[in-house]
Amino acid sequence: MRTARALLSKESGVVRGNGLSARLVRCSVLVAVAFSMLVVAGSQVDPAARFYHQSLRWKPCGAADLDAAGAECADVLVPLDYQRPEGRTLRVAISRVKATDPAKRLGVLLSNPGGPGAEGLDSVDLLGDVLSPEVRARFDLIGMDPRGVGRSGRTPRCGWPVGEMIHSAGIDPQGFARETGQAARMATGCVSDDPEKVRQLTTRNTARDMDIVRIALGEEKISYYGTSYGTYLGAVFTQMFPQRSDRIVLDSAIDPDRYWEGLVQDWGDSDERALDDWANWAAAKDDTYHFGATATDVRATVVDLLATAARRPIVIDGFPIDDHWLPFLLHNLLTDARRNQPLADILREIADAAGGPPVAARSPRLRGTLQVLQSEENSTLAQIACGDAPAPTDPAWYAANIAATRTTQPIFGALANNIQPCGFWPAPVEPPTLVRNSVPALILQATGDARTPYAHGVRLHQHLTGSRLVTLQDVRIHMTFRPDLSTCVDTAINAYLSTGILPPTDTTCYADAAPE
Repeated sequence: MRTARALLSKESGVVRGNGLSARLVRCSVLVAVAFSMLVVAGSQVDPAARFYHQSLRWKPCGAADLDAAGAECADVLVPLDYQRPEGRTLRVAISRVKATDPAKRLGVLLSNPGGPGAEGLDSVDLLGDVLSPEVRARFDLIGMDPRGVGRSGRTPRCGWPVGEMIHSAGIDPQGFARETGQAARMATGCVSDDPEKVRQLTTRNTARDMDIVRIALGEEKISYYGTSYGTYLGAVFTQMFPQRSDRIVLDSAIDPDRYWEGLVQDWGDSDERALDDWANWAAAKDDTYHFGATATDVRATVVDLLATAARRPIVIDGFPIDDHWLPFLLHNLLTDARRNQPLADILREIADAAGGPPVAARSPRLRGTLQVLQSEENSTLAQIACGDAPAPTDPAWYAANIAATRTTQPIFGALANNIQPCGFWPAPVEPPTLVRNSVPALILQATGDARTPYAHGVRLHQHLTGSRLVTLQDVRIHMTFRPDLSTCVDTAINAYLSTGILPPTDTTCYADAAPE
């Protein structure tokens, strides 16, 4: 409009007289003004348009499993801050393994393996051995590293003194005091370098990225499989983009109302119950492991070992396993009843080393875990989880919850209620997503899941009124869509993905065989 007004002002200065020439000049100027206005209007391009009209450049992925599967990879340009699309950008890495039968192809099946912070580019590794040939014929498998993860702009290390932010406060108040100072420093180390970027590494923005990926792939809708944290991402996507959600499968689900701090708190009770389940198994093998002939005796052995580690850390491969880290190791290994024996082997190894000099790990699994804790840093989990939902900021709140659970959750209460870097994180840039919709979805949940307790799946089922719930009964496991676990579960998922038709009612499935 400024250009138009300038031309009109110029017109009034040059047009003179009452003859035909003056009228022609006046008409010519008006035509020029109109054309100028169109040019100005056309120059005011939607700053988000560049994200909706991009051509993907596919190339080899450079990863052994993906390359062997014939996958190709590409980068999708997305805004760092969707409220400022003209500003900084990120490139989100995706992979594609094409449908095996182009004539039957229906669309794309995007997946997420959990976390927050897990790399998701290798969709073949996640789903390749459980999807039926019919589903593989119909869908391109799309993997994706969420923003801030892996190849999608992961930030530099935060300089954490420990590899994980999820661990126990220990058995005494002095341990919690140290945890409080450490959590504050961990938060500062993550946010101070590039706060503009870190604060935008949220689930809501990842859901928006998924929609940009959808557009870049030329698809009207997305089908989706997510497990663990991936169910939260999937639920948020259905809330933000209900018309773009096709066949949605949520395996081992999180109740969005309990994410993040509430979910971690719920681990305390679920981990204790998982430990009881494992103790029953270990008691039957007392002649091998010598933890006790009854489940009560086995639990007492674990409690005693925790107290021993608190008095003097058990050093294996140079890593001090104390009352802060022993619960974490148990928490990791209790997620799958099929790992009962590895858990027993590791716990026996730790118990044998208690009170002695530093030793080398015998178990490759323990060696690998301790190496990761010493050399890696799972700060991407904090950047996403802490950026998604606010956490209480008063250390006294955490201390009170730890004290309240000491008796009922003697091993895991101080882990589930420990203060985290989230307690010192800047306020999220957006409120958490309230998930309440009728998008059809298939929810899978094991009754013995220690990581996403069964009640979470039930509540998500209530929030998603168009969903069906498949219960895997009497199985302690996290993630139900696995080879050789439950044919019933596999059939339910593959049938839904293949046909798009949900089961007529909620269903109960069982494992094909009991864990040994």
